Amino acid sequence: MQDGFYTNISEMEPMLPADPTGELADLAIAVIRKSAAVSTAVHPVTRRGIVELVRKMNSYYSNLIEGHTTHPVDIDRAMRNDFFADPAKRARQLESKAHIEVQKAIEARLEAAPETIITAKDFLCWIHSEFYERMPEEFRVVQHADGNVERVIPGLLRTSEVKVGRHLPPKSACLSAFMQRFEEVYNPGILNSQQQVIAVAASHHRLAWIHPFLDGNGRVTRLMTHAYLKKAGLDGHGLWTVSRGFARNREAYLTALAGADQPRRGDLDGRGNLTQAGLLAFCSFFLKTAIDQIDFMAGLLELDGMQQRIQAVVDRQVLLGELKPEAGHLLRDIFLRGELPRGEIPKIIGMPERSARRVISALVGKGYLVSDSEKGPVRLGFPAELAGYYFPRLYPEGVEASLG
Repeated sequence: MQDGFYTNISEMEPMLPADPTGELADLAIAVIRKSAAVSTAVHPVTRRGIVELVRKMNSYYSNLIEGHTTHPVDIDRAMRNDFFADPAKRARQLESKAHIEVQKAIEARLEAAPETIITAKDFLCWIHSEFYERMPEEFRVVQHADGNVERVIPGLLRTSEVKVGRHLPPKSACLSAFMQRFEEVYNPGILNSQQQVIAVAASHHRLAWIHPFLDGNGRVTRLMTHAYLKKAGLDGHGLWTVSRGFARNREAYLTALAGADQPRRGDLDGRGNLTQAGLLAFCSFFLKTAIDQIDFMAGLLELDGMQQRIQAVVDRQVLLGELKPEAGHLLRDIFLRGELPRGEIPKIIGMPERSARRVISALVGKGYLVSDSEKGPVRLGFPAELAGYYFPRLYPEGVEASLG
């Protein structure tokens, strides 16, 4: 350690927590089992639409952890390149859009190149670069405590020293060595499935602890965690996100992170430089949060409850004269079947073709149904306005109340 900053990679030990009681192993098995179960809850086509909604939700909560709030409807608008004229609101929209686009880019890269080592410095710098290339100019500068302003260079490791709360991260000149050690230990290719799930949690803390970039470390860490969960082959990930749990328990999340930053607390606290107990506690918090979020989404995706909520949305629109009663049966059927050719719909809802077309047109116009072409099959849409109805408590209460 030099001037209070870490300079030796041994000072990052332990990299993985000891698990003397088997608590983390049990939690990891529960994450794997529960995530696999939720993956079969809906038709694969319907699942794609829900994954897109959850991707937007992930952006909302990840930015909320940073203290930035963008309404879900405004995030939807940003994805259609419909931005506010107000510079501050527009910047928040661009930030949310960047998060969503980079998450999609990560998923596409892992699908195209499954051999990618997601803990490698190059991959993490790529995430940072992709994110900051999309960020508005006002979010590309950092003002230090002494008043000096420094520009954030996309994809570049920091070249100056920073202080994060009470934590003094590794010295900038030593970052490459710390990143190399990070890759070696957490590379999912050398771990079994259970070890990978525990490593997801441990690496989440250690990357934040290294603080490799001048700014954006929280977002890069959570995006890396998303990549790790995908790489670990957790069936169902994408239908749930741990960031929602972190944001809803923000103080506990930040406290757990800070707790694992601490030095070893004595001879009974492991043999590394950092606290074994703190890392164990953070990993336990992480995995319990993941389980809570999987259980939350599993409950929402239960078939009977989901169909009842779909019908309730239609009933409300029928009372307002916006939809025909037949729309309820159609939406419930498409939820179960994934998609329907337009030619089958008149028979399914028992209406003449012209009347059925009007029903379809009304549902498409509201975003309740979507299609890749004017005459192509239709599938469920999940606009932000419906999130609070289809998926209660997906967003915070005050935000949910303003949807629809």
